[in-house]
Amino acid sequence: MDFAHFFQHLPWITIFGLLGNTISFMVFLSPIPTFYRIYKKKSTEEFQSIPYVIAFFSCILWLLYAFVKTDVIFLVTINSFGLFIETIYIAIFLVYANKKTRISTFKQILLFNVFGFGVIVFFTMVIAKTTRVRLLILGWICLIFSLCVFVAPLGVMRKVIRTKSVEYMPFFLSFFLTISAVVWFFYGLLKHDYYIAIPNVLGFTFGIVQMILYAIYRNPKTIAKDIEVGKTKDTSTDQIIIEEPVKPQAAKATTTPTNDGLYAIQIPNLNMLNLHNNNNGDEPMKISGLNNHTPPPISVAV
Repeated sequence: MDFAHFFQHLPWITIFGLLGNTISFMVFLSPIPTFYRIYKKKSTEEFQSIPYVIAFFSCILWLLYAFVKTDVIFLVTINSFGLFIETIYIAIFLVYANKKTRISTFKQILLFNVFGFGVIVFFTMVIAKTTRVRLLILGWICLIFSLCVFVAPLGVMRKVIRTKSVEYMPFFLSFFLTISAVVWFFYGLLKHDYYIAIPNVLGFTFGIVQMILYAIYRNPKTIAKDIEVGKTKDTSTDQIIIEEPVKPQAAKATTTPTNDGLYAIQIPNLNMLNLHNNNNGDEPMKISGLNNHTPPPISVAV
């Protein structure tokens, strides 16, 4: 019997379990480029640790659930691997995070993975006396925190909308989470385990939203402006020409003379301005910068 024939005779629940493990394996590996960047730059930059802390917590919860239920081997295999890889991610994050971020991450670990998990184990394994009650408690807790795994990137999504950049929202993580949510939904549905199926509906929804945001903001547009000190003034194009060199004015004027022959002027809609001094004295001085709504001061030699 060849592999294809064997695969055709597998029950659908086994097929979705294998697919779920395979895709979730890719989900857990998808942040590798992010952590390679952190390693190369020796800094966590604007990346957040909460998705990895929550993912770690979700793995240990599902392992506890699988331990109590006993017939969900696919949950054991993938969450064991997830626990291992998330530990590595968090360790790397702590090594390269600044002091404030490191303290915040430690607080999250203590809150969720030490105190929170300890309370859950106490109530389910000590207070609850029957397997049915334990599964009921653990099932609802796993459902809630599976939702938290999908909701955790909301902070990153908000940053994407605010900055109009997807630099800190890895595409492959969003993509594989979306596919994984679909597969695990059908696995839970076929197994009649709605604690597995229900959270993946929200996971699919958030995954689609993240990929839409990625499509919208993957190519941020930067508008460059040039200002020349020279002959004419033309505000209808991307170049603004200042007719005359800047001269000191009265006390009420917006220019401020300095001791070295420089005068500060306000240039609207520009940020990060740079002076380009030409060697040829006949050519005008050029000032370039990025479009913004905050008018910064700039110094022009006269």
